[in-house]
Amino acid sequence: MLETADEINLATARTDPEWLARLDEIADERGAFMPLGVHHFGCFIEGNDTLLVTFESLPEIRAMQPGHRPLGLQIADRHGWSALMLLARAPRWYRDAEVLDFFDSQIDAGFFESFKRVVFYGAGMCGYAAATFSLAAPGASVLAIAPQATLDPEIAPWETRFHTQRRFDFRTRFGFAPAMLEGARNAFVVYDPGNHLDAMHATLFRRPFVTMLRSPVLGAENTAAALHRFGVLDTLIEAAMRGRLTPARFHDLMRKRRGDPDYLRSLVKRAVKSDHPTLTAIAARHALALRDSKGMRKRLKRVEKTLAEAPE
Repeated sequence: MLETADEINLATARTDPEWLARLDEIADERGAFMPLGVHHFGCFIEGNDTLLVTFESLPEIRAMQPGHRPLGLQIADRHGWSALMLLARAPRWYRDAEVLDFFDSQIDAGFFESFKRVVFYGAGMCGYAAATFSLAAPGASVLAIAPQATLDPEIAPWETRFHTQRRFDFRTRFGFAPAMLEGARNAFVVYDPGNHLDAMHATLFRRPFVTMLRSPVLGAENTAAALHRFGVLDTLIEAAMRGRLTPARFHDLMRKRRGDPDYLRSLVKRAVKSDHPTLTAIAARHALALRDSKGMRKRLKRVEKTLAEAPE
């Protein structure tokens, strides 16, 4: 007896080829599956006239997502939306010719014109792609988490993280991500100003129609992973789709991080570096209330001693 799309279990796939084969089965029943060269795949799941376009890394899906299901598939299924997922097997910043040709063909076919509302989403490398390929769907909204603007060494010589990928062509079709946003209805760039390289990329995205959303004190953690842990990432995507994402809404959602021990630990470290014992004590007490830690208790004891000895 053949499995239906809902019965196909992606989590038990032992290898990437097996996982892709199962996703192909789901797409065969509900939409289309498209190999785009060796390193990328497209997967379309048909729903209503609202389209969520996500760019996702296959290793991250299999390591982080519930049931090893792409984030785009999870959210679209929840709301009945259509989903177009561009999946990367390798960190190539979606610069392969097959990916560029795919979006050119969708422009020629008027694919995006058949949807009333379109949102492009991605984070990091995938945030770069979401901004870049939104050019194919004028009037779309874009939510990019800590995106790179480009890896072109002449434009971003200060970018020191992705040495191998700097050899890719970021100058021709769909090249400089901030410029590709010109046709978007609106765009939102979320970044941690404490991550200096992410903040420098964010600066390149500044445009009148781009809303910059600062999410400070995340430490060295991947910004999208932190937002996911806080439980706000899905809500941000949904708010962008409904046209309800605003700075006020974003900052309201980010209040949830006050209940996250890892965030409070980062806040404590930042307070220590800034020599602010009162703030350090407050953050340490909150962190300990959520999760006991021998190291945090020692740090709180030291800072309380400092406060007690401080002259009035």
